[in-house]
Amino acid sequence: MEKIRQALPVDVSRIAEIIITNYRINFYPFFQNDVYYYKELNVLDMALEYSKGEKTLKNTYVFDDGAVKGILRLNGNEIEKLFVEPNFQNQGIGAELLRFAVDVKKAKFLWVLEYNKRAIAFYERNGFKLDVEKKIEDECVPLLKMTV
Repeated sequence: MEKIRQALPVDVSRIAEIIITNYRINFYPFFQNDVYYYKELNVLDMALEYSKGEKTLKNTYVFDDGAVKGILRLNGNEIEKLFVEPNFQNQGIGAELLRFAVDVKKAKFLWVLEYNKRAIAFYERNGFKLDVEKKIEDECVPLLKMTV
């Protein structure tokens, strides 16, 4: 876990790039909203969100082995975001970030898109279980709670 560190201001553009890329790959196929995913959602605005939000950056960690390849954002004991650059997926980076969140930062739960079977399977392989709790975000995004 020595490759995981607190995010720094210099990381904001890379963090934004990883998040935007993953949103488009993982969520666009389900929602098919061109305006949102390819106009409103952009790297510059996401980087500005991270650079302005001291609390957001403070709660963000990166997997950095010479290049930032994954990000983790926490809110108390909730994992808010966990994304790995697609070119580096299936190399254990996501599992390492998840272990860091649970073992070091004492994270207990996360919300996952109900349609994202790949993410659900990943979290289950790494010790999370589906909870009975569900919620709808932004009036149309069904999320399932997963707990350690």
